Amino acid sequence: MLQIFKSASLFPEKIAIIDSKGSYTFSQLLSKSQTIANHLLAGKNDLNESRVAFMVSPGFEYVATQWAIWQAGGIAVPLCISYPFPSLKYVLDDTEAEYVIAGPEYLEVLAPIRDSPKIRFFELSDFNSIVEDFLHPKIDSNRGAMILYTSGTTSLPKGVLTTHANIESQISTLVEAWKWKETDHTLCLLPLHHVHGIINVVSSALWSGACVQFQYPFDAEKVFEIFEEGKVNVFMAVPTIYFKLMTAFENFPEERQKKITGILKQFRLMISGSAALPVSVMRQWEKISNHYLLERYGMTEIGMAISNPYEGERRAGYIGHALPKVEIRLVDEHEELVLPGHPGEIQVKGPSVFKEYWRKPEATQKSFTKDGWFKTGDIAVLEEGYYRILGRDSIDIIKSGGYKISALEIEEVLRTYPLISDCGVVGIPSEEWGEIVVAALVCDPALDSTQLTIWLKERMPGYKIPRKIVTISELPRNAMGKVTKNELKKLF
Repeated sequence: MLQIFKSASLFPEKIAIIDSKGSYTFSQLLSKSQTIANHLLAGKNDLNESRVAFMVSPGFEYVATQWAIWQAGGIAVPLCISYPFPSLKYVLDDTEAEYVIAGPEYLEVLAPIRDSPKIRFFELSDFNSIVEDFLHPKIDSNRGAMILYTSGTTSLPKGVLTTHANIESQISTLVEAWKWKETDHTLCLLPLHHVHGIINVVSSALWSGACVQFQYPFDAEKVFEIFEEGKVNVFMAVPTIYFKLMTAFENFPEERQKKITGILKQFRLMISGSAALPVSVMRQWEKISNHYLLERYGMTEIGMAISNPYEGERRAGYIGHALPKVEIRLVDEHEELVLPGHPGEIQVKGPSVFKEYWRKPEATQKSFTKDGWFKTGDIAVLEEGYYRILGRDSIDIIKSGGYKISALEIEEVLRTYPLISDCGVVGIPSEEWGEIVVAALVCDPALDSTQLTIWLKERMPGYKIPRKIVTISELPRNAMGKVTKNELKKLF
C-alpha cells in the first residue's frame, strides 16, 4: 500500500476534505477511491501504468479519482479544467491516454473524444454504482504515478513523468520542512494540474491527516468568509491571489479589517510560490496579516527544492536554503561550480527529481548532466547562505556589455517607485551591447523619465539602468495589436 493511503487509514473518522457539496472523512475518501478503482479495473488485475486522464473540478471527487487511478495501477494525468479542446487533445494524444474521466461540467468540451475507439470514457456518475471488489495490485514505488505538463515557453509542452517514489519524497520533504500536523486545516484555491496545488497543498495535508477545504472558483469575498470561520491555519497561494485579496481587503469597513487581521495573525503558516513575489506585496500583506510570507522554489520536474526556513530568518527576495534530501549546486556555462556571490545555473539532485520527459529521451538526456544533476535553466546567486533567483537563463537574464543582468531584479526596484504600479523588463538585441535593457511601465501620467533615471542611479549600478523607458501606451504594436521584439526594435 502506498504511504499516502497508509496515512489516511490512521484517521478514518477525521474530516479529510470540505468542498461545496459537503464534508468527507478519510474513510469515505478511501472507500470512494476504491470504488472508482474497481470500475477502472473491470476485472483486470492491474492497469499496468495505463494513462488515465481526468477532468474533474477541485474537491472530494478530484482527490478520490486521483487516488483511484493510483490504487488501480494507472498513471494519473490531470487535465487543466480551463483548457480549450485543442490543448486537451494534445495532452490526450501525447500520453496516449486509454481512459478519460470527466466531471459533468466538462462533458461538452470532451464530447469529440467520447466515442473514440481508443479511449474508455467515464462520467463521474458512472461510479455511483457498486461493482465487484477486485484485488488491487501491489504498486512498486518506482512505477510511474503521474504526468504533468510543463508550460511549453520554448516549445510544445512536455509531459513530466514522476514515480510514486518521487511523489512520496516530494511530499515527505515538505511535511518535515513545513511542520505539517494532523490538526492543520488548509484552504486550496490553486489549480490541480500543477505541483503547487497537488503536492504542496492537497497531498501534504492529507498525508499528515490534516483537512483540505476547497474553494472553487476563486472569489476573494468568499475566501475571507472562510478565514472568518476560524478553522484555516495554513494557507498557500500565488502572488496574484495575495494581490487580489489585498485589493478586496482595502474595500472592507475598518471594523471588519481589524477582525480579519486578528484572525490571520493566528495562522501557523503562509506561503507564496509559483512566481516571484514582489517585495511590495510581501510588505503590504505583512501589514494585513502580521505574517512574513515564506517563499520557496520548485518546478514540475523536481517538486520543491529550496525554501526559506519555517523557523528562522526569512529574507524578502530570497528563496532560502536547500530542503531536506535535496542537493543543490550553482554552475557556470562550462559546468564549473561558481563561488558564493556569483551567478550560476541551479542544478538539482535527489529522490524528488522526476524520472523522464514522457517518451522524449533526447529532451530528458539534454536536461541532465553526465553525473545525474538536473539542469533547471534558472539562474541564481548564493548570498550569506540564502539563494536568490535572478531568472530564467533563456528569458530573464539579459546579457549586456559582458554582464549577466537579472530582469526580475530591475523590475523589483522599479515597482518600489511611487508612480509605477507594474512593469516589465526585457533585453533587446544590440550590435554594440549584445542586448540593451528596456523597461515598459504601467505608471501615473505624471511620471518623468528623467527623474526616474536619476532615482535609479541611486539604487543600482549603471549597467542595469534601462537604456529605454516607455509606458505601456507608447509600445509599438504589430498589425495584430501585439508587442513583439521586432516591434520594440523600432524604438531605437
